[in-house]
Amino acid sequence: MLEYISIGQIVNTHGLRGEVKVYPLTDDIRRFDRIDSVYIEENNDLIALDVTDVKYLKNMVIIKFENIDDAESAEKLRNRYIKVHRKDAVKLPEDTFLICDLIGLQVFTAAGVYLGNVADIIQTGSNDVFVVRSEDKEVLIPGLKSIFKNIDFESKKIIVELPEGLV
Repeated sequence: MLEYISIGQIVNTHGLRGEVKVYPLTDDIRRFDRIDSVYIEENNDLIALDVTDVKYLKNMVIIKFENIDDAESAEKLRNRYIKVHRKDAVKLPEDTFLICDLIGLQVFTAAGVYLGNVADIIQTGSNDVFVVRSEDKEVLIPGLKSIFKNIDFESKKIIVELPEGLV
């Protein structure tokens, strides 16, 4: 499992005072209100940045970092991901998981048939859809409790019971 989790991507600068516009990668956009510091990757190292102000503009987050005081400094952060340590991540409800923890897990049917690995998870309005790929096929599996019987992070396996006709 990843030690640092991406919660947003800096997509642009905002104004002249060094603020950045962030596309949130979290279900709860207001989680940024509870952040004092974040990490940004730079040359394969993580750099800590203190957050001094957070505002919201439509579906985006505007963040001001300490010591980033002009648009030129903010521009250097463009396209970088904002990360938090796993211990600072939002506590999830039971039977809810971070997408980054599910990517790469092997998926098997209850009968033991290997379907592939989780390649992506598409977030739709009603339920997530797991994109499961093997060498020769791709299966789209609705993320429903009735289908997902077991998720075992230690063995890196997911057991599913697929409805008739899905595969």
